[in-house]
Amino acid sequence: MNELKGSGVALVTPFSEKGEVDYPALSRLVKHCTEGGINYLVVMGTTAENPVLTTAEKAKVLAHVKEVNAGKLPIVYGIGGNNTAGLIREFSETELDGVSAILSASPYYNKPTQEGIYQHYKALAEASPLPLILYNVPGRTASNLSAATTLRLARDFDRIVGIKEASGDLEQVMTILDRRPEGFLVISGDDNLTLPMIACGGDGVISVSGQAFPRVFTQMVNSALAGDVATARKAHYRLFEVTKMLFAEGNPGGVKVALAAQHICGEGLRLPLWKVSEALREQIRQEIGKQDLS
Repeated sequence: MNELKGSGVALVTPFSEKGEVDYPALSRLVKHCTEGGINYLVVMGTTAENPVLTTAEKAKVLAHVKEVNAGKLPIVYGIGGNNTAGLIREFSETELDGVSAILSASPYYNKPTQEGIYQHYKALAEASPLPLILYNVPGRTASNLSAATTLRLARDFDRIVGIKEASGDLEQVMTILDRRPEGFLVISGDDNLTLPMIACGGDGVISVSGQAFPRVFTQMVNSALAGDVATARKAHYRLFEVTKMLFAEGNPGGVKVALAAQHICGEGLRLPLWKVSEALREQIRQEIGKQDLS
């Protein structure tokens, strides 16, 4: 899974003013990321607003990204949720040709025990046709995928090849890094914690802000992985404030403002998400204008 080291981006789903998927904008976004040096693309992650897309829309978005990407970058596809049996059905119903791995968020709302989370991922690992990346994001799921459970899954199932860690708990991340089996990827899910995670031994990031500022963000990630901390730190702090702004009123509202400012896609979201405030929009635009972050 060396191809999934470095900077991946969780692509937004652009919408037209009528609320339909904007495929020309999606083409611009993929090209923006590819030309900006991003290492791989994540389609239908939670940043894509996948809960509010239909099954047909998800399939068409994946097919469109494959077409525009034309094999240039590896693709990871998001299949996650709180219905284990339903996800297993989705594995078989999704056209996964050309996809390198599946990213699967830990079950939300149900608040399973650690054993429940283990059994959930055990069932997915035994059914998945592709390598599986765990996704721990307790701020959204209301339950933490503990270091102990992560390591147990990593040791027990060859199909489980890594974790996107967005707990914000660096001690938890370091425990995983210290005890992981050889080859198990630890990927940052927090943009502003990516540099310290790589410094501790992490393998890269699946980013939100990286799709808005791919050149600077990729410079930070690649420099950190190469051990050039001074260059990585400089790029990190160029993006530090604007990255905080992108998440201030929820994701992906903020990053769509940044993308709109660069004429890549519109700011449209689907309910229940709503556009960011005018004050935050202006802050993001001003921060982008202070320096060339494109």
